[in-house]
Amino acid sequence: MTGRQPPPVTPLRAEIRATWLLAYPLILTNIAQALIHATDIVLLGWVGPRTLAAGALGVNLVNACLIFGLGLVTASAPMMARELGRHRHSVRDVRRTVRQAMWAAVAVAIPFWLLLWHAEEILLAFGQEPALAADAASFVRAMQWGLLPYFFYIILRSFVSALEQPIWSLVIGGGAVLFNAVVNYSLIFGAFGLPALGLLGAGIGSALSNLLMFVGMGIVVTHHRRFRRYRLFGRWWRADWSRFAAIWKLGLPIAVTLALEVTIFNAAVFLMGLISTDALAAHAIAIQIAALSFMVPLGLSQAVMVRVGLAFGRGDRAGIARAGWTSFALGTGFMTLMALLLVTVPHTLVSAFLDGTDPANAPVIRLAVSFLAVAALFQIVDGAQAVGAGMLRGLHDTKVPMIYAAIGYWVIGLGVGVTLAFPLGWGGIGIWLGLASGLAVVAVLMVARWIRREKLGLVSIP
Repeated sequence: MTGRQPPPVTPLRAEIRATWLLAYPLILTNIAQALIHATDIVLLGWVGPRTLAAGALGVNLVNACLIFGLGLVTASAPMMARELGRHRHSVRDVRRTVRQAMWAAVAVAIPFWLLLWHAEEILLAFGQEPALAADAASFVRAMQWGLLPYFFYIILRSFVSALEQPIWSLVIGGGAVLFNAVVNYSLIFGAFGLPALGLLGAGIGSALSNLLMFVGMGIVVTHHRRFRRYRLFGRWWRADWSRFAAIWKLGLPIAVTLALEVTIFNAAVFLMGLISTDALAAHAIAIQIAALSFMVPLGLSQAVMVRVGLAFGRGDRAGIARAGWTSFALGTGFMTLMALLLVTVPHTLVSAFLDGTDPANAPVIRLAVSFLAVAALFQIVDGAQAVGAGMLRGLHDTKVPMIYAAIGYWVIGLGVGVTLAFPLGWGGIGIWLGLASGLAVVAVLMVARWIRREKLGLVSIP
């Protein structure tokens, strides 16, 4: 009996499959993390526009610190991937990287705690209303304690991803979404016998959610048969200064790059606050919707760091190219579809955050819809710059991309946005057009550097 033979598994098809199997749990984990913040915004929106505006200020201030620390410890992912590409069963080297990434997380969390404790003074210095600044500070002072557990969670997520077992981060992240929704609702509105704490309750709930994710991931890596042989928490207090320095050398440019990107969006929040409270609330809604779509290229960026890193460690030039371009095509393709969605059903998306039947919400809804129209324009370049950065990080190339981010976001993006918003009087739309301009420039620079990777000596393979 003869049957049709299955088509041969080409290297490209194998790469697409491997990339997807690694990326989809990371994507869903990122969506889960974004849903935690989106849930906070939705619940605070139910309280009222002013509470929503204060929450947006607080979230963006905390996120500036959170993203910097995330970038720093993210260096552990390409470091572990490259080592596993060289020696598939490496244990000691992987363990060293995990432990020293945790040291780096502690080193960066302490100054962030001190900084965020003075959130009210920081917001007042940026010209925000005193009442909004005071409300936001109560939220920040609770939420800030979730930073270190979140950094530890990211390190452990990088560990399981480098071993190409990211499904566990998805399980933990999904549980955290449900936990955050229930706890935050209870603490904001006083359900289930708990006190109604408003913004303070939202901050406490978010911090507890981050702690839950770290504890859950810690249980997995210490008890699962595949992971426990690494003994990640054994003698974690022992110094390893050479590996600690390596984490900072590779991770600091990543942290600065991510911080430049996130803080330009934070600057947009502060600029919206100077325009009007309605503009600030509308921006909070639009940026949450755009952030949810960004979770897909972000997950692909995290996956491509591992895939490129593994090929880099093996000395496989063709594998490096396949890994990079596969994720790039998937990321930009998805963001093209999302751009179409933002253009076609913006009112439906905005209605998830505010009651469209309430006339008091009409100005905010109108502004949010207009912001989404602009967000659709930069979806593709946003995906391109995110995946492009991950491709280069897989080659341990982080310093020049950091410079690209500084130029694109803060020189071009901020310059165009401020000019359009204030001297030319375009308001919030001008700010969003500036963001789009900065993302486009960074995307072009990242992709151009990837194309020239061998000429630049980034792929130093004999």
